[in-house]
Amino acid sequence: MKRVFSLLEKTWLGTPIKFTWQKTSGNYLAVTGADHIVKIFDRHGQKRSEINLSGNCVAMDWDKDGDILAVIAEKSSCIYLWDANTNKTSQLDSGMRDQLSFLLWSKFGSFLAVGTVKGNLLIYNRQTSRKIPVLGKHTKRITCGCWNAENMLALGGEDKMITVSNQEGDTIRQTPVRAEPSNMQFSMMKTDDRTSTAESTISVVVGKKTLFLFNLNEPDSPIDLEFQQRYGNIVCYSWYGDGYILIGFSRGIFVVISTHIREIGQEIFQARDHKDSLTSIAVSQTLNKAATCGDNCIKIHDLAELKDMYAIINLDDENKGLGTLSWTDDGQLLALSTQRGSLHVFLTKLPVLGDACSTRIAYLTSLLEVTIANPVEGELPVTVSVDVEPNFVAVGLYHLAVGMNNRAWFYVLGENAVKKLKDVEYLGTVASVCLHSDYAAALFEGKVQLHLIESEMLDTQEERETRLFPAVDDKCRILCHALTGDFLIYGTDTGVIQYFYIEDWQFVNDYRHPVSVKKIFPDPNGTRLVFIDEKSDGYVYCPVNDATYEIPDFSPTIKGVLWENWPMDKGVFIAYDDDKVYTYVFHKDTIQGSKVVLAGGTKVPFCHKPLLLYNGELTCQTQSGKINNIYLSTHSLLHSLKDVELNDLRQMLTQTLMLKRFSDAWEMCKILNDHAAWNELARACLHHMEVEFAIRVYRTIGNVGMVMSLEQIKGIEDYNLLAGHLAMFTNDFNLAQDLYLASSCPIAALEMRRDLQHWDSALQLAKRLAPDQIPFISKEYAIQLEFTGDYVNALAHYEKGITGDNKEHDEVCLAGVAQMSIRMGDIRRGVSLALKHPSRVLKRDCGAILENMKQFSEAAQLYEKGLYYDKAASVYIRCKNWAKVGELLPHVSSPKIHLQYAKAKEADGRYKEAVVAYENAKQWNSVIRIYLDHLNNPEKAVSIVRETQSLDGAKMVARFFLQLGDYGSAIQFLVMSKCNNEAFTLAQQHNKMEIYADIIGSEDTTNEDYQSIALYFEGEKRHFQAGKFFLLCGQYSRALKHLLKCPSSEDNAAIEMAIETVGQAKDELLTSQLIDHLMGESDGMPKGICL
Repeated sequence: MKRVFSLLEKTWLGTPIKFTWQKTSGNYLAVTGADHIVKIFDRHGQKRSEINLSGNCVAMDWDKDGDILAVIAEKSSCIYLWDANTNKTSQLDSGMRDQLSFLLWSKFGSFLAVGTVKGNLLIYNRQTSRKIPVLGKHTKRITCGCWNAENMLALGGEDKMITVSNQEGDTIRQTPVRAEPSNMQFSMMKTDDRTSTAESTISVVVGKKTLFLFNLNEPDSPIDLEFQQRYGNIVCYSWYGDGYILIGFSRGIFVVISTHIREIGQEIFQARDHKDSLTSIAVSQTLNKAATCGDNCIKIHDLAELKDMYAIINLDDENKGLGTLSWTDDGQLLALSTQRGSLHVFLTKLPVLGDACSTRIAYLTSLLEVTIANPVEGELPVTVSVDVEPNFVAVGLYHLAVGMNNRAWFYVLGENAVKKLKDVEYLGTVASVCLHSDYAAALFEGKVQLHLIESEMLDTQEERETRLFPAVDDKCRILCHALTGDFLIYGTDTGVIQYFYIEDWQFVNDYRHPVSVKKIFPDPNGTRLVFIDEKSDGYVYCPVNDATYEIPDFSPTIKGVLWENWPMDKGVFIAYDDDKVYTYVFHKDTIQGSKVVLAGGTKVPFCHKPLLLYNGELTCQTQSGKINNIYLSTHSLLHSLKDVELNDLRQMLTQTLMLKRFSDAWEMCKILNDHAAWNELARACLHHMEVEFAIRVYRTIGNVGMVMSLEQIKGIEDYNLLAGHLAMFTNDFNLAQDLYLASSCPIAALEMRRDLQHWDSALQLAKRLAPDQIPFISKEYAIQLEFTGDYVNALAHYEKGITGDNKEHDEVCLAGVAQMSIRMGDIRRGVSLALKHPSRVLKRDCGAILENMKQFSEAAQLYEKGLYYDKAASVYIRCKNWAKVGELLPHVSSPKIHLQYAKAKEADGRYKEAVVAYENAKQWNSVIRIYLDHLNNPEKAVSIVRETQSLDGAKMVARFFLQLGDYGSAIQFLVMSKCNNEAFTLAQQHNKMEIYADIIGSEDTTNEDYQSIALYFEGEKRHFQAGKFFLLCGQYSRALKHLLKCPSSEDNAAIEMAIETVGQAKDELLTSQLIDHLMGESDGMPKGICL
């Protein structure tokens, strides 16, 4: 709270003073002390007039409009009337012979009530000059009273009576009280009936101890409220809100009570504001604040939250105690009288007047003081004392303007000082002024005057010094305007936004909106503009392309808009109302076109008016004449990334990308080190057509494909073509198509749809862009439809695909027609086309379709025509056309076909043909079987068995020879078929072991088989054969034993085998036995080998 001025007259010293603020405007303050003079000061502390009285002032009061101050004094029956408009004083004879004691103007009308020490009453109607004397209203001095809105007058006096009268002085009600009444007020008690607005309750302090409530509608049920003794006496009280009363007590306490009948007598709130004493309270309904004074300080509370202290004002120099508090009606000024006779006035609510140009701001810091600051550049604030209390403030690059009514005062901003330049008088009451470098523009009464600020310093043509808008023949009214370095811009009640180019001194652009334009807010360069229309809708307007973009979620309570002044954040602006700031971003270059998005909201403290936005920091002006900086919630974390938790950082990344702050997003991604975060950044770059930055991001995460794709398109200058490519990369194909079609290369849309195999769309595009491509697209579409089983449409598109001049392409289409015709049941057409078609593959595929449809004859025909003899023969077999099978057999390579044919011929008894087919099928067992069983040609069978080494064939041959009694041959083929046990048994039974032994000796035989033979020969005493097979099975001792027993006829061979035996055995004992045998040790006859 700033002290505006203090009054300390010598004649007031030592005695309490009385004062009263002018009602409504609060421009004057009437003060009187013991000097018999009422002095009238303006709101800046300058004395404007004075009224000499006959004695001490008894009472004074302003009428409801603040035009007339009425004063009564001791020793006089006259009423002094001071006119604020003419600054003249007049006297009105009351006609009363007794001394006057009370005076009060009515709330409505121009009735003045005057009471006397003997209880008489005078009601004076200033409008008609009629005086109504009422004698004997009270029996003693009238001390207090009040008017209500219905011009009913309540009075209290020393006779302990309360009377209620009408404006004619007739008594309507009266009631006695227990002690002398004081501080009487009319108000309305809190009830459940919200429709009643009549002030029907009189409140009055009785005996300084109780609060008496008298309801005119219930005169028989008055309420007497008593309070705790420790509170002291009631000093004063005030009604506020919905039937609440704030009461101050002499011992420093104040309480709040409700007048609702269910809550009556209950203390809703209680606080000790002052330790020793409380001398006054004052409530400002405008500010919703309550002030108390005592103990050398003033304490101010918010009525919405009484426990919160809004402000404390200390008055250490006032040691004799404080007096009375009083607020102006608008709540701007708070006056306090003191016991020593001084008066102090404090500024509690300053008009929130401020302006900004670039990063320079100007704002009202006192009633007659403007401060200029540049918080971004770090310049020291400069204060400027102005001549008038301004209604508007404007600042430019080099000038300041303040003004009121139809005048404006201009100041030049120097490096170290501010110099008053001149004042300008306009043709009407000025609503607002805008400044920039050289020009000022003032809006008044539907017109704008553009003029040079320092015309004498610039060498300009006279016609360029000033101009009035609109032109005489233009019947519109200008409702808002703005000034940039190049343009004067204004909006009208007809919905027109005009751009006037100052350099060329002519209009260069206009935009017509359906309804009137109330407010406009251009960006620092004037290339974009936010405007609000009469429907309270907001739009961004771009004069370059004459396009408007509606602002989403735009609150109807928005008071103003500020654009971001930080050069790197172009397109960011805020819209604000009393409680909140909404951050918007105008995305000019995106693949989806230009649009406005809501980035977030930020709550602002009470009574903060935004002046400047720079890098997310909002500079606000407060009611107390100071500035306060707050960070937008959308930017708050950008200045301290290292301290942010990862989850918050992920959310902040999305917010940052919405603001198009890619460098900050890059730093966030480095901290997160998360693939998903990098991808989100990359996608945002694509969305905003930041191709170079996107390449950088994709290169960082190793996405080579995207890097190569973006490198190929980064040089494209066609906006729509580039946006189309980027939309395609983000998989938004419909958008990509629209952009391609709007570009200089619409065929790219067709190429994209073909690459994506979106054939329906591709065909539609081809009709417009490339009709010659329709056959080729139809062919591709038909292939896809065929794959999905939609044969009807596939056939139609294959037929559309035939060109007549592209042989290779047409062959594919005709092949498709043939296949689809067959699938659709038109077999004759399909087969005919397939037979004519040069493609073997087509014949095969059509044959397969027909085969699945069980159309075997046609299928076989196509297979045969396509030289697929195996498939043809197979199908001929299925339809039992053996003749055709036989014709095709020389060309058939499939053993399966030959086998099927052989079985069929065998079943028919045509064994020679069957055996040839079995041979082609490599079914040797069947060949052997037929040679043995049907053709009686064992030689051929034996030859095949020997050639093929067929085990099953060998068994069959063995059984054949067994039936013939040729046991030797049977044993031979049993061994060949690995049936060694059967061969051994057969050899035993028919004494053919030698044959068996000879055969098995040439085979890959196991030791068990050799041992079986050896044991057989051992039993037959055939020592040489036994020794031979014992040697083969590794039983060297038994082999040597039998070899040494061989008869002399076999001596030579036996001795050789014995030597081989001991050689393999490598056993000294066996070697010794052989040597002994050869030396004749056993029979005395040495042996030798005959050569």
